[in-house]
Amino acid sequence: MANASAPASPHATPEPSTQAAAPAADDDYDPDDEDTTETPLPVIPPEDGTAAPSGTAPAPAHTHTPDETAPTTPVPAAAPAPALGDTMAARARSLLVPVADAEPRPAAPPSVAPVLPGRPVADRPQVRAPGPVQGEQYGVACPWCATPNNPDRHFCVRCAMPMTLEDRSSIRLPWWRRLFNRNGATPWAGDRPRLRRTFDRILSWVVAAVVLTLVIIAAVNTPAAIQATRDHFAKRAPVAPDSFAASRSYPGHKPELAFDKINNSWWGPGVSQSGEGEWIEARFDEPTRLLDLIITSGTSVRPDQLNQSALPHRIKATITLKDGKTTTREITLDQSSGGQRRAFRVGEVTKVRFTIESSYMASASKQVSIAEIEFFGRSSANST
Repeated sequence: MANASAPASPHATPEPSTQAAAPAADDDYDPDDEDTTETPLPVIPPEDGTAAPSGTAPAPAHTHTPDETAPTTPVPAAAPAPALGDTMAARARSLLVPVADAEPRPAAPPSVAPVLPGRPVADRPQVRAPGPVQGEQYGVACPWCATPNNPDRHFCVRCAMPMTLEDRSSIRLPWWRRLFNRNGATPWAGDRPRLRRTFDRILSWVVAAVVLTLVIIAAVNTPAAIQATRDHFAKRAPVAPDSFAASRSYPGHKPELAFDKINNSWWGPGVSQSGEGEWIEARFDEPTRLLDLIITSGTSVRPDQLNQSALPHRIKATITLKDGKTTTREITLDQSSGGQRRAFRVGEVTKVRFTIESSYMASASKQVSIAEIEFFGRSSANST
């Protein structure tokens, strides 16, 4: 039996201690500086013939002593200890954070969205700021704003006015333009008009007074204008006088024969020559409004009997109204046969006197004669 205190074989390899040796005492020791939990440092075995390092724990007192008589097996060679640099590189690699490779950036979407075929989208209007004035630097100057333009242009590129300045000084303006625009020039938009003089103010007041007067006159005469309009479009009807009178009459040719509506009977004063100053009169019991008048000259309407008497030329009609006022009308007749119609618009008539002033074909052997005098007024059908 082998001695228990015999020395160990020089080829025997001591087993590592199950507990790690405590670190040597040091003033700079910090437990946080050593990372034994994540990456513990491997134990380096001592070489042959050298003492065990002080940092390793002593072998246990009771060790298993191999039997010398037992067959021996070859001991594998110890693995080489990793170098210190490799250990630090492994620790550095463990601290690196894996980063994925950069992916390619996707292509930018198109700026114009696709549209359906056959439905084109109109371009949006672009707001453009006023740019530099177009035209040649030494082009034709605009007569309005002096902007240079190309010689082939008819209107200015800046103010759009015609390139040809027309001379309007010789054109005569209308009277109302000359009255209200004394200088004859129309001011431009935004220009301050010239100060008005005293004469212009007086003229403006005079014109305003004239216009006001015309308005007042028109307002006063409006009823008469309405009545004249109604008379113009009214239907005519014969009006017979109620009584008759004359300055003198030829025997058998009394004044009522001139109003009997028979054209072959006549009235004559019974004096030769023109019969100037002789008169015939028609009277109305009720005031009557007259519109027209027909006078037939001579002794009949037949042309072959026209030379048998003198014919009235100018006749003065004296009209008496119901209020006693009188007014006169001048009637001029032609030297012809048949009735001659004349406008004779007068209202509220009570008496009409016809005075002969001159005659055609007057002679010592002829007297003036009037075959018929007819009055016409408004028909009663106009009131319905």
